[in-house]
Amino acid sequence: MGEIILVEKPIGKTELKQIAEKRFGDMVKAVVDLDKKIMAIGGGLHADEEAYLLERGSSQENLWGINIYLGLAMPDMVEFDSMINIRPRQDNRSRSVEDEKIRNQILEIIKILII
Repeated sequence: MGEIILVEKPIGKTELKQIAEKRFGDMVKAVVDLDKKIMAIGGGLHADEEAYLLERGSSQENLWGINIYLGLAMPDMVEFDSMINIRPRQDNRSRSVEDEKIRNQILEIIKILII
């Protein structure tokens, strides 16, 4: 498991690129907390980042896994794909984030947290 970093205030793309290079090259996995408007990055699995946020008081229903591709511009840099997103009880039956409202909330948080 890589070092998981809690992002509560804006983080620069340069720092994100350094984190990406250590693990996946041009991409970082992230789990976004819609309620707290924070994210965890740097883990090898979205499930690791999800557990990290749950340990810090986040609620499962507010956590969504994404991939951030640093070579792309918004909104294309955000890929809504993670095993933790499969949530039949929240009417999300795939690895993607199916609800457009939730996708838009995630994008708004990413716009604030990545500078």
